[in-house]
Amino acid sequence: MILARYTKALGAFTFVAVLLTSCGLSTDSSMSSHSQPVLNQSQFDAPPVAPKQSHSTEIHGVSWEDDYFWMRLSDAQKEAETSDEQTTAVVDYLNNENTYKEAVLKSTASFQDSLFDEIVGRIKQDDQSVPLKDNGYHYYSRYEEGKEYAIYCRKEGSLDAEEQVMLNVNEMSEGFSYYAVGGQAVSTNNEILAFSVDTVSRREYTLQFKNLTTGEMLEDEIPLTTGGATWANDNRTVFYSKKDPVTLRSSRVYKHVLGTDAAQDELVFEEGDETFSCGIGKSKSDQYLMIASYSTMSNEWRYLDANNPNGDWQIVQERQENLEYSCSHYQNDFYIVTNRDAKNFKLVRTPVSATGMDNWVDVLPHREATLLEGIEIFKDYLVVEERTGGLNQIRVKRWDDQADYYLEFPDPAYSAYVGANPDFETGRLRYGYNSMTTPSSVFEMDMADKSVDLLKQQEVLGGTFDPANYTSERVIVKATDGSEVPVSIVYRNGIKKDGSNPFLLYAYGSYGYSMDAGFSSTRLSLLDRGFVYAIAHIRGGQEMGREWYEDGKMFNKKNTFTDFIDCGQAMVDLGFTSPEHLYAMGGSAGGLLMGAVINMAPELFNGIIAAVPFVDVINTMLDETIPLTTGEFDEWGNPKNKDSFDYMRSYSPYDNVVAQDYPHMLVTTGYWDSQVQYWEPAKWMAKLRDTKTDENLLIMHCNMETGHGGASGRFKRLRETAMEYAFFMMLEGIEE
Repeated sequence: MILARYTKALGAFTFVAVLLTSCGLSTDSSMSSHSQPVLNQSQFDAPPVAPKQSHSTEIHGVSWEDDYFWMRLSDAQKEAETSDEQTTAVVDYLNNENTYKEAVLKSTASFQDSLFDEIVGRIKQDDQSVPLKDNGYHYYSRYEEGKEYAIYCRKEGSLDAEEQVMLNVNEMSEGFSYYAVGGQAVSTNNEILAFSVDTVSRREYTLQFKNLTTGEMLEDEIPLTTGGATWANDNRTVFYSKKDPVTLRSSRVYKHVLGTDAAQDELVFEEGDETFSCGIGKSKSDQYLMIASYSTMSNEWRYLDANNPNGDWQIVQERQENLEYSCSHYQNDFYIVTNRDAKNFKLVRTPVSATGMDNWVDVLPHREATLLEGIEIFKDYLVVEERTGGLNQIRVKRWDDQADYYLEFPDPAYSAYVGANPDFETGRLRYGYNSMTTPSSVFEMDMADKSVDLLKQQEVLGGTFDPANYTSERVIVKATDGSEVPVSIVYRNGIKKDGSNPFLLYAYGSYGYSMDAGFSSTRLSLLDRGFVYAIAHIRGGQEMGREWYEDGKMFNKKNTFTDFIDCGQAMVDLGFTSPEHLYAMGGSAGGLLMGAVINMAPELFNGIIAAVPFVDVINTMLDETIPLTTGEFDEWGNPKNKDSFDYMRSYSPYDNVVAQDYPHMLVTTGYWDSQVQYWEPAKWMAKLRDTKTDENLLIMHCNMETGHGGASGRFKRLRETAMEYAFFMMLEGIEE
């Protein structure tokens, strides 16, 4: 896996994932009328004031003061049994911010409870995922009513067989405030389950093993892993990766033999380049173990016969600057998705016996208007995931060229993806689909006759949800420089485009991560109260192809921010809303987006939520001991280079806070966050409060028990969602 300020999957690895499709939807069918209140901080007790301590930084002949640098704690300080003076001061400040937030939101407390009950009431609590057949077993996960965590199960041979519970996370999590199960992998002989657990929310997992025949836990335990495990075909050798203990960069791959001391595990690969990370998986054919080294703009793959775990690893193609590729195995060849002479990627093949680039032969050539995102290989079919005009496409092609067609999807904006398909021999394709008005659905298609079966659609409880009551649009916004930015919009029928609608605009815009239009049951609580919701597919993502990403990174990063501002203004110009009713939300790198746009155009928005925001860009990217920093020089730039420093400092939200009016703001963070540490939003809050010239609300929610992903239980995290929705609705005067 690639850990960035979002989590990006290493797509060429084939992992059997047994996932529960999220469920639920329903709400009151009538929109609430309201009058917008006048809210300001003078209505409440004085907010916390963070003390200032002088701290100077100098680089490239530039010197600046950071009065709140003292808020940074080391992991050792956070984990120590006895707090030192600095730790006490930081924790006291964070708790004071939480207390102030509670005071400001006190009037919404009962409304938050109602929203929470409403959101939970849409969820089918005793739900179950669609079973997935792999190696003779049907795997699935299910929830029991009222329980926070999933139960992972399987049945042998037939769905009518007796259920075997592999993991009951509800029982395992007892006594823990945070509990997350990471990767799961079953040995080739179906007898041993390897799984991982994180109880801190730092994404450092302890790898454990369970005998599925006897139900007994093995003594083998491996701490501080990335969470995944890959079996060799001997059923006793397991490969896994570990992180650097300081930077949390996944940098080493180890080999463990069951029954031996994990402390003596053999290091089989170490990634020495600090801008690269590494991970291990297995080909869908089960013939090869695969190690991938990856940076933002380059890859390198190694392979080993899975029947010979003690053999020598071979390199597919040595790394080159700006050369990206990923590998899948079929018969005697590797099939490689690569950007070699192909900005939007192409598919090539090469013999396993001769893998270097000189032997690569085109299978699917490069196309200027289509981004090739990934492939799925079957015995008789090649399935291709593409993106054209910003929309997902799924292409099915027979190896013998007797068929080549695309699946058709009905909505103007949607999300479609190839699901888990571990069976190489099958002629049936499992895929997922949803839109802003269509609940998440799992389909299975016969690739020969194109017949489609709906296996499951997310249930919407409560009896009041009807897709016909909602409208989804996709509009194109002309950006300042002439670029055309898609915006996906959804609202309840009956709104008037008179500028009076509360409007929530969401975006991400980094790492080439495409933010597709999808369904959300929780979102109905906004839509049914008159909100319009939209996703701006801004540059920095990859919706419109590779160039879309490259135009929103490094020295083009400001395009991400101006695109978002242009989209917000366009929603006003189209009559959907007005600045008095326009809201924005983004998280992690999307929180950077929030920080930048309110510095640049604060007058456009009435309120924002910045979730776990990456806002202290210069300090973070100068510190190579912070997780993710070195691996992201290709995304943001290295501030040790003056040109990068100057450009990054020109937009870094923390460094560009000025004496001006800002929108109402709610900022969220987690004390144990390893990706965007709590001190970034905490420092930002303190500086904003000290500098801004308005009386608008500025509050922060710091979850003292969690990290980047928030609470671990399926219901606990919805408490925070209810709080966020209540914040927006309070600004609109909506009280029920």
